[in-house]
Amino acid sequence: MTLMTFLLLIIFFLSFFIYFSNLNPQTVTIYYLAGESFAASAAFIVIGALLIGLFLGSMAYGYGMLSTRMRDWRKDRHYKKTREISAMYREGVGRLLSGDLKKARVLLQKTLDKDPKRVDTQIAMATLCLQEGQSEEALKWLNRARELEPQSLEVLFKLAATLEELGRDDEADQIYKEILNVEKDNRKAIRGSRDLAMKTERWAEALELQKRLLKAMQGSPRIADEKKKLLYIKYEVAHQQLETGEIDTAKSEFNDVISQDPEFVPARVSLGDALHQQGKIEEAARIWQDGYRRLHKGIFLARLEDLYLEAEDPATLLNFYRNAMSQDANDVMLRLYYAKLCLRLEMVDEAGEQIFAIESSGSEHPLVHFLAAEVHRRRKRTDEALEEYRLAMGMGGRMEVSYECEACGETFGEWLSRCRECGAWGTLGLSGRSDLANVKPVEMREIYHGEQ
Repeated sequence: MTLMTFLLLIIFFLSFFIYFSNLNPQTVTIYYLAGESFAASAAFIVIGALLIGLFLGSMAYGYGMLSTRMRDWRKDRHYKKTREISAMYREGVGRLLSGDLKKARVLLQKTLDKDPKRVDTQIAMATLCLQEGQSEEALKWLNRARELEPQSLEVLFKLAATLEELGRDDEADQIYKEILNVEKDNRKAIRGSRDLAMKTERWAEALELQKRLLKAMQGSPRIADEKKKLLYIKYEVAHQQLETGEIDTAKSEFNDVISQDPEFVPARVSLGDALHQQGKIEEAARIWQDGYRRLHKGIFLARLEDLYLEAEDPATLLNFYRNAMSQDANDVMLRLYYAKLCLRLEMVDEAGEQIFAIESSGSEHPLVHFLAAEVHRRRKRTDEALEEYRLAMGMGGRMEVSYECEACGETFGEWLSRCRECGAWGTLGLSGRSDLANVKPVEMREIYHGEQ
């Protein structure tokens, strides 16, 4: 405002005051306390009220301007502080990812000193502690973060994963259940709880969680894989029922699994086991024979061998082998198991014919060498037997049938429905099966019924 404008305003105000005073010469008495008053002209009272109003308005305006400036100043200061802390946090995380744990700890600690309630920094500190092998300290950081944000999914999932890593599965499962109480269709939490149930073989609980997961996954491209897993968990529930004596219920479930996945080997094996437990020898044998014809897995032949030798009826098994070999002379695995059975029955010549024919076709399977060594030993051919034993041991083979997971390559001395190493179902087959599959077909003479 210029000086001239200010003077004009004063002149205008004085002119207005004189004009208003001439129009209103009366005196007004104002009482401000009992018995206390003062008298003033109407013009003076009106003008005074206007001045007081202008003063109060100016004060209010000035206060508002000052408050705005202070707020902006605080906001700007907070923004700069936050930016500085975030930059320090990012550098700390970068150091953490690059493996410079010492520098990362310094930077992250400085970040927490400036902002102790920063949850992402506490999570980073927990990750750092885990990399340093300080699991308990990591839990302390995560619990502090949880106190600040009790329903933070990031904190809860990290806490559950850390508890699992420490082997505290019950506590980890409780965290997953807390997440599901808040977000009932959270797929990651359902999977986590399901995996823990599977780990501890709580298959009935795992089955319910898998059904819940499928319901939450409608429309997902991964739903086909999860449906298969549902089937496999259903098999495990039935297998537990078989172990607890609920044989009829288990049989029904096994049949249901087979109808949905005819190539799932464990269901056929366990169905035969259930029938065997009920003393239904012929039905069990029929299941395993049909399983081998369809799927060509050695476990069916192993089960048949144990079944018939336990029943003291090797002749029926010999007939099965001979009939099967007459239909498929190129089935090397069938001939291998036949030779193994012949050795158990002291049919040394027949076993030798089969084994040497397989061996001469190029097979380096340790079991082939071991069985050949047994044939030589029983024929009193010590040098040949020792050479075959040496070949069997040199191949790193086992002196009995072993099973290998086709998914991860782990070897087991007994057949399992599920690999203990990688968790895959139905993947265990005869160890070295690929070697047998690559053997060129061998021409063998026809074996007639009743031949010994």
